[in-house]
Amino acid sequence: MKNNVIRIGGACGFWGESALATPQLLQSGNLDFLVYDYLAEITMSLLARARAKDSNLGYATDFIDAVLKPNLPEIARQGVRLIANAGGVNPQACAAAARDAIAEAGLALKVAVVTGDDLISETHTLAERGCTEMFSGAAFPEPERLASINAYLGAFPIAEALAQGADLVITGRCVDSAVTLGACIRAFGWEPNDLDRLAGGSLAGHLLECGPQTTGGNFTDWHLVADSLEGIGYPITEISADGHFVITKPENTGGLVSRATVAEQLLYEIGDPQAYVLPDVVCDFSQVELSEEGPNRVRVSGAVGHPAPPDYKVCATYADGFRGGQLLAFNGFEAETKARCFAEAAFARARSILQKRRLPDFSETSIEVLGGSPVSVRPELVEGQTPLMLRQACPEPSRRDQHERGTSGYGEVTLKIAARHPDAKGVGLLLKEITGLALAAPPGLSIFAGGRPKPSPVVRLFSFLLPKTEVPITVECDGAAQTFALNAAGGSSGRAVVRPPEPASPDTDEPLTEVPLIKLAWGRSGDKGDSANIGVIARQPEFLPYLWVELTEAAVAEYFAKFLQGRVERFLLPGIDAINFVLHEVLGGGGIASLRHDAQGKGYAQRLLAHPVRIPESLARTL
Repeated sequence: MKNNVIRIGGACGFWGESALATPQLLQSGNLDFLVYDYLAEITMSLLARARAKDSNLGYATDFIDAVLKPNLPEIARQGVRLIANAGGVNPQACAAAARDAIAEAGLALKVAVVTGDDLISETHTLAERGCTEMFSGAAFPEPERLASINAYLGAFPIAEALAQGADLVITGRCVDSAVTLGACIRAFGWEPNDLDRLAGGSLAGHLLECGPQTTGGNFTDWHLVADSLEGIGYPITEISADGHFVITKPENTGGLVSRATVAEQLLYEIGDPQAYVLPDVVCDFSQVELSEEGPNRVRVSGAVGHPAPPDYKVCATYADGFRGGQLLAFNGFEAETKARCFAEAAFARARSILQKRRLPDFSETSIEVLGGSPVSVRPELVEGQTPLMLRQACPEPSRRDQHERGTSGYGEVTLKIAARHPDAKGVGLLLKEITGLALAAPPGLSIFAGGRPKPSPVVRLFSFLLPKTEVPITVECDGAAQTFALNAAGGSSGRAVVRPPEPASPDTDEPLTEVPLIKLAWGRSGDKGDSANIGVIARQPEFLPYLWVELTEAAVAEYFAKFLQGRVERFLLPGIDAINFVLHEVLGGGGIASLRHDAQGKGYAQRLLAHPVRIPESLARTL
């Protein structure tokens, strides 16, 4: 730590990410901490299945093989401390593997483990007390169907592990930002009632948790970084004791750190920006300000904190039948029509066999024809067709439909067929019939990958609240374990949540013209269970009033009517000239419970960026 500032590198955003980050960030030098976020709800269910097969598994093995073993000598030489939620559902096994790797390297680094989040042993107790799903009110799943139950722990136990001298802290399930906030708490001595500082440290963690999504990955203006993605830089935050910070990246690396890239990630996978609930603090990001201090340096300030909630959010995953599907391609004239014809025939065949075998019908089915692009063809090869006639035979989809369907003339589309069934045999039967129908298909069918897909278990998410007093936490450092005493923030912040005033309606008598939203805004979307959020950031402050008028809750609901089953909420973030939309029940169950092609809503912002927005003609001419 220098000048009351610590430097933290965000080295992992999901289990399976590239191993590029750790050596790159170590090479940049002058880091105090490296933090790693491996876990998502889907990951927890996969790790639980791995532990069920082998009691020594259930953690992110990449952390041992791709991070520690190749980089331990340099980590030790620089004195960089590591914090990772790589423990998954078996943090003790992960810690044991880490200690073995350290011993093999001939080093003497201390490893600490934070446990207490895993509540699978309390399954029957939780079922008997009648815990209900916090969003839908559904009853607790049957105990025998549960795969994992984990509380989302906070950052203070991590800070305690660091205080005990740990060089490496391994946790199970904690909130993603806790790995960063824990380092801040330890470095600066923040207390539970340092609410604004805790909110700032949490926001820093939120910006680091998805790695290069802050430095040009998943960026609306991707063309600005297209020639440097191979060596994209991973994010570094320089955090001050008062909670403000700078986001940057290693020198001479690819990507970009700008107001736009940081603003997009700020909005990624959040709901109400004035009630971003974490175990240690409830954050208000609505007045956060971003300023570019120099090339690839963005200063972030203005996060506000409110007292922590009395409960932990707990997420359980449970089995709910099986699913399966396949991607195929059709080309030629009426490619979309041929694809749908094939899919309907495959389902008809499969249902006929299900009836003969006295098996139930599919729980859910999905047919999606994904656009593709018109095929380039020499006109003289198509008798009687001129280039103009070919273009007329392949009309461009309407603006509203462009994001939903492919061309209906001469083109190429991808067909996705999928289904869910209570029994793996039911799904397997459909997959067999898809393959078996190939020789009877309309012309133009092609399949790139060989082999028949297999059914996979459907895992659903069940979230509920549990008092913190009922979740004992243990911090163990090299064999010395102690119960962690959680201190709650005292009193009230004295701040009422007040919604910011709406932007003033544009006042103009000029003629209006339509432009696509992407001309006026950047966008980023993500998922939380069966909900998706879409963050929209005005490229210029003067654009925001037009966005607010045009992008109403009703307009966004109508635009996503094909997918939406719940309501749309809209929130204003005037600090960064942004709007955040939350679309409830829009992902077909979300995660691996969904049959949707975009089951996590990652492309929803791209869809919305095609939405027409009316602006004065004089403003349009400046774009």
